[in-house]
Amino acid sequence: MGAMELVGMEQIEAAAKLLAPVIRKTPIVASRVLSERAGSEVWLKCENLQRTGSFKPRGAYNRIANLPSDDRANGVVAASAGNHAQGVAWAATSLGIASTVFMPVGASLPKLAATKAYGAEVRQVGETIDDSLDAAMDFAERTGATLIHPFDHPDIVAGQATVALEILEQIPDVGTVLVPTGGGGLLAGIAVALHQLAPQVRVIGVQAAEAAAWPGSLAAGKPLRVERMATMADGIAVGQPGKVPFGYVAEHVPTMLTVNEDSLSKALLLCLERAKLIVEPAGAAAVAALMSCAAADLDLKGPVCAVLSGGNIDPLLLTRLIGHGLSAAGRYLALRVTISDRPGGLSALLAVVGKTGASVVDVAHARTGTFLALDEVEVWLTLETRGPNHRDDVLGALTTAGYAVRVED
Repeated sequence: MGAMELVGMEQIEAAAKLLAPVIRKTPIVASRVLSERAGSEVWLKCENLQRTGSFKPRGAYNRIANLPSDDRANGVVAASAGNHAQGVAWAATSLGIASTVFMPVGASLPKLAATKAYGAEVRQVGETIDDSLDAAMDFAERTGATLIHPFDHPDIVAGQATVALEILEQIPDVGTVLVPTGGGGLLAGIAVALHQLAPQVRVIGVQAAEAAAWPGSLAAGKPLRVERMATMADGIAVGQPGKVPFGYVAEHVPTMLTVNEDSLSKALLLCLERAKLIVEPAGAAAVAALMSCAAADLDLKGPVCAVLSGGNIDPLLLTRLIGHGLSAAGRYLALRVTISDRPGGLSALLAVVGKTGASVVDVAHARTGTFLALDEVEVWLTLETRGPNHRDDVLGALTTAGYAVRVED
């Protein structure tokens, strides 16, 4: 059987029947602000509200449920730093099968705790997911446990494809679907299902620019590895596309977009503020594409569906990303201002800020520094502004008043 024959509608419909009793049919939410930006009706497919907080249990459950009884007896093993770990743990426990998950030593504590709570035995090995994967493969060889790959298996792709069946049921006239993309399991599944059932629908993959293995791989006609990845979207930071998903994506997905870090944090903030949805950076990639200029020239056919692929985020990271998103959106301004170290110096500075209508979040002094004169002090200001134009107005007012200003990233 060729690679392109491994996942068809028979496999996808079987997965849908298998998953129906255990997987949530996640809601879709309309977004007025994104509709205005895209020039078409936009809906958000909320897989962040799926069991375990992402789409991953669809593929994991379908894969594990299809294991022969002899393999089930030996349990399953996986390597993951987050969503796949939780999906495998939940699916295995639901099916009464033992699971062992290898996670990097630096995996976030909430994801570690959640994976354990879903019933997996968690072992922390190595500094990277590659280290954990090596350990998982060794464990599988020693024990006979079945390695559950996060994306590179037909049963995984078929399980993820059930997202597309729900989208077609919820938005029968959908014109475009944007999908966050890492290894390619979700993108391949959605592309295969829509190609069979609604070939007129355009499917677009979205990657983080700092972890974009797909554009080069598609250009080369084979999966290629990127050596360096540095993105907040760890859920789609995959160094090399999967062999199984690659063929489907190459045939059915002609468009692959990349989005930068600022776009990801602004998208996360928009989901939180406007849609009241907590979404992790990877899960917000499709929204980031709609918000950025990358999608401006695509002439998207509506209605448009952006898949929110996951919502598992460490609260501490969420706090930092909200700050990053506010800054990227021009609503959060951190700056250093040099003033005279005389009575009234700080009040004069704050008076200028006050006249602009900016809100002071934090103030700190520094009286030592190689560039400071004896009669000078540096003030660190954190301000809340109303957007890019207001931010520029504040900086302009301070410069006009004669202050030396340095904006912090």
